[in-house]
Amino acid sequence: MSSLEAIPLELIDEGRRMASICNACRYCEGYCAVFPALERRLSFAEGDLAYLANLCHNCGSCYYACQYAPPHEFQLNFPKMLAQIRAETYKKYAWPSALARAFERNGLVVSLITAASLALFLLVLTLAIDRSVLFAAHPDREGSFYAVIPHAVMAYAFGAIFLFAIFALFIGSTRFWRDTEEEARDFLKPGPFGGAVADALQLKYLGGGGEGCTYPGEKPSNLRSWFHHFTFYGFMLCFAATCVAAVYHYAFGWEAPYPFWSVPVLLGTIGGMGLLIGPAGLLWLKAIRDPALSDATQTGMDVGFIGLLLLVSVTGLMLLASRETAAMGVLLAAHLGAVMALFITLPYGKFVHAVYRFAALVRYHLERKRALPEIGAE
Repeated sequence: MSSLEAIPLELIDEGRRMASICNACRYCEGYCAVFPALERRLSFAEGDLAYLANLCHNCGSCYYACQYAPPHEFQLNFPKMLAQIRAETYKKYAWPSALARAFERNGLVVSLITAASLALFLLVLTLAIDRSVLFAAHPDREGSFYAVIPHAVMAYAFGAIFLFAIFALFIGSTRFWRDTEEEARDFLKPGPFGGAVADALQLKYLGGGGEGCTYPGEKPSNLRSWFHHFTFYGFMLCFAATCVAAVYHYAFGWEAPYPFWSVPVLLGTIGGMGLLIGPAGLLWLKAIRDPALSDATQTGMDVGFIGLLLLVSVTGLMLLASRETAAMGVLLAAHLGAVMALFITLPYGKFVHAVYRFAALVRYHLERKRALPEIGAE
């Protein structure tokens, strides 16, 4: 039995009711991984529902196909119920637990932290850096960024916050995995882990059974999948750019900013463009979506995270375009403030869905190899 705060009992009861109806019907079993996983169970504990909720990609296909959806008396809205349970798991598994409340009004929390981070960087630069340096046009050569903000300040401040975020995400994912009642050693089994990686890299279950998500409306479309790909791979390319830049600095002694045709700048530029297109598209889809598909209380969290990714991208690309101008110092502070806010909120915002969803995919592939008396292995 988990010692963590339980998901509200009325939500668990509703989840069991809906899961039992879906398990009896089984019309939607070809849409995604949720239904084969659901069909392996005859009863649903809290951990089972948390697992199914994080396995769900909220594509909406099952809702529009369901014969028991409203106005039927069963009032079955499976994706919305899973979205509500998913949000509760974010709070349940958060570490430290005292910060779990950050999920309750996450849009406001992200906005305040972003504003505070931007204000802090701009204020510190204004007070600590001579105006003739801060507002000067620096030549585009190695080390010019550090004339405004010393490298040690960037490295230690961001390194400490990033390591804390990674540790908090690790503890949260460990709590989630423990509730699945799987063995810790099984998480890294090559077959299931590789299957989860393949599913994640291709965002497999945003396909809605092959024709695309019924999102933002009933008509299937691949728009959501495409915008998620832009966002996911844009983020990964930006992260790769940061890693390569770290190798440049510490292994070769090359200081930023790097030439435009260097590997870190090319990766960051392409990734930044992806983080413009993807988040902008996702915000548009959320603005026109069918409100029946999702939990309205999570809109602030979704928009806050997507908007922060967009801000990181915009400030980064503006810094790249203006790094030889007098605006470089202010834009550098704005970009670092946005990145700082992103790092701080990673374990307490929508980013955690990627961590728990990946763990759920690993469990899904583990389960598929286990025979059940009724159906055998898949």
